[in-house]
Amino acid sequence: MSTQRDEPSEIKISRNPLARWMWFSLGVFFVALGSVGVVLPGLPTTPFMLLAAACFARSSERFYTWVITNPIFGEQVVRYRAGHGLRPGVKLVAASLAGLFMGYAALFGVPAEQVWLRVLVALTGAFGVWFILSRPTDRGED
Repeated sequence: MSTQRDEPSEIKISRNPLARWMWFSLGVFFVALGSVGVVLPGLPTTPFMLLAAACFARSSERFYTWVITNPIFGEQVVRYRAGHGLRPGVKLVAASLAGLFMGYAALFGVPAEQVWLRVLVALTGAFGVWFILSRPTDRGED
C-alpha cells in the first residue's frame, strides 16, 4: 500500500450553523458505530468511518483530519474517498455479514404472518449486498 495520501478534492464546511451541527452529530454517531465495530466481530468499521468522514468534511476539519489520519482505518477511508474503492476483504466481509444478518432477520426475526415485512427486510438486505459489491474494488495499485 502507498504511504502517500490521496486527498479528496476538498473539504466543504457548511456555512449554516444548524446544518454544520447536524452533519457533526451524524459524524459522531457514525464514529460511535464504527468504534463498536473495532471490538465487536461482525460489525464492520470501515463503512461507518466512511460515513463519518463524509459528515465531518461538511462540519469539522479537525474531526475529518482525525478520521483520515487514524492508524486503524484512516488509509482505507482516504483511498475510498479518492476513488480507489474498497479492499476485496472488506467487501467480502461487509457483503457476507449484511446478507447473513438481513437473511436471519427476514427468516427468523420477523413473525411469519407479516409476509410483507419479511419481503421488505429481504429486499433491503439484497440491496445492501448489491450496493457493497457494486463499489469499486481497491487492488492496492496507485
